Amino acid sequence: MVDGSGLPGDAGTLVEALAQRGVSRRRFLQFCTSMTAALALPRSYTPRIVAALSAQVKPTLVWLEFQDCAGNTESFLRSPNPDVAELVIEILSVPYQETIMAAAGKQAEANLDDVVTRLKGQYVCVVEGSIPMAEGGIFCTIGGRTALDIATRVTRDAALVVAVGDCAWDGGFVSLGPTNGVGIGQAVSGLSPINLGGCPHNSVNLAATLVHYLTFGTAPALDQFGRPLFAYGHLIHDQCERRAHFDAGRFVEQWNDQGAQSGWCLYKMGCKGPQTNYNCSIARWNDATNWPIGAGHGCIGCAGPSFWSRMSPFYSRLPDVQMIGVDTTAQTIGLVAIGGVAALTAVHGAGVIARMQRNKRKRAAVTPDGHVVPEVAAAPDAGAGTAGDAGAGTAGDAGVGGTN
Repeated sequence: MVDGSGLPGDAGTLVEALAQRGVSRRRFLQFCTSMTAALALPRSYTPRIVAALSAQVKPTLVWLEFQDCAGNTESFLRSPNPDVAELVIEILSVPYQETIMAAAGKQAEANLDDVVTRLKGQYVCVVEGSIPMAEGGIFCTIGGRTALDIATRVTRDAALVVAVGDCAWDGGFVSLGPTNGVGIGQAVSGLSPINLGGCPHNSVNLAATLVHYLTFGTAPALDQFGRPLFAYGHLIHDQCERRAHFDAGRFVEQWNDQGAQSGWCLYKMGCKGPQTNYNCSIARWNDATNWPIGAGHGCIGCAGPSFWSRMSPFYSRLPDVQMIGVDTTAQTIGLVAIGGVAALTAVHGAGVIARMQRNKRKRAAVTPDGHVVPEVAAAPDAGAGTAGDAGAGTAGDAGVGGTN
């Protein structure tokens, strides 16, 4: 909890702090359940999360903001699933966050220094925005100190460092400018932050990451880019509500055409979903009501590394995506299927003819002078025959095969 001075108040455990704010036990349990789902954990883990958070003393979080657009702060404050303003902020002591803290100027910087000194190794540090490296880092200074100096000092003694958004991860859009902006992992040597890529990140994933740390005492499982697997372990394409249209070869060809109005696949309009790992379609935005593709705009791949350069131009289709449906219409798929059936039918017919010829050779006779002649057809009264005769036939004989 943050008091008037911006310093953390003495509120005891998380449950006690929530109770003081009028958050019911029922709402707390709903929060824990939503976090279990967000972390992709089995339902049986919910009681463990409840127990851990119930006994947890309010952890302290400091939020550093450097070269950015404040989009990640806005995402953090405005997402109501879970209610970040009601739950995540209020179960944490947040003595330093430029947008929400009461303190300003020297008092604010004193609060940050107090946390770093008094709670060494016990606080969580969230970094937003890139750190400029050009010309000694003078392009971003706070209280007379460079962003690089602040980031190095604060992250060095943090228990957990989380980079929110692409700028804090790998420099983002700022990396293309003259300040040589880089992510916190590149700016501070030896640091391995948890990277929540996205422009902006989704606050549900930040809340889930913090809950995982508070419950298990460690960061969640990460991929090769340092991103949590629960949020970045699957392609958007595999979880997209328009995937069926992709597989069927139904694509939007131009904005507002019949395909666009019918919710068809946006691949040809530049959607980067086939090459982007994110849980955007599950966590969603605006109280989980929608997400970019659901709203009719293709994915721009913002959760991927260096997406500003790799995924631009955003309205040009991805090259070399080898999947069912690409560059294929439903009619083409149908013709291919018909051709496949025809080919199989031809093979089957050739097999039947071969079996007929083989059976004829088996029933052939040899004359005294050594010539082979076909066997004379059986008399009508022998029509019943045996299982191997042509009359009754077996499953492999022409009599049966000809009916297929």
